[in-house]
Amino acid sequence: MVKERMGWTNRAIARRTFVKVAGCSIVATASSLFLSSEVAAQEMQFVSPDAALERLLAGNQRFVQQKRQSPHQSRLRLEETANNQYPFASLLTCADSRVAAEIIFDQGLGDLFVVRIAGNVASDRVVGSLEYSTDILGSQLIVVLGHERCGAVTAAVTGKSLSGKIGSFVADIQPAVARVKDKSGDAVENAVVANVQYQVELLKTSPTLTRLLEQNQLKIVGGRYDLDTGKVTIVA
Repeated sequence: MVKERMGWTNRAIARRTFVKVAGCSIVATASSLFLSSEVAAQEMQFVSPDAALERLLAGNQRFVQQKRQSPHQSRLRLEETANNQYPFASLLTCADSRVAAEIIFDQGLGDLFVVRIAGNVASDRVVGSLEYSTDILGSQLIVVLGHERCGAVTAAVTGKSLSGKIGSFVADIQPAVARVKDKSGDAVENAVVANVQYQVELLKTSPTLTRLLEQNQLKIVGGRYDLDTGKVTIVA
């Protein structure tokens, strides 16, 4: 068995403490004890990289079908996550206001560690944040999520001069644009997918993330979000 990371050790301690408190309370009502025990049991389940991805996509399907369950948004969940967080998945998404991860994947408090930046680019600070979420907090999955008609990608494709620091993240997308400049079809759409794939590749150059990948404690994938339908499709 692969040696557990510190994040998983801390998680186990926190869970044992929670189960002990839930089991020994003499003032809680029967219904609250049942709920606490149920939540504790769910939290103790190991979420593998594949299971984490399946859980995300199932949530997205609920969102698309307008059957959202809005899990982990109760007062109890607020209290559970007040002092600790153990997200089962991490996401690098565009900062676009229409791409709200907890909503489109139908998740709640403490479920997702989300890093948002225009163009979903893997800058040094972004990579550091994702290293923290995986190596320290124990997240088993990273999803790089781009979306159709992305303004940052469009700027990179058109090559227009931009004021201020806006051009900094556009420069991070240019290598992906260059890969598909001669490809037939919609230039922006091609670049959106290529950018997701390129950023996934960049994340895999991180020594920390590479180690977790080699130990089968992490999966890194890329997805495309459809603004018209709300559907997420895996593209890398």
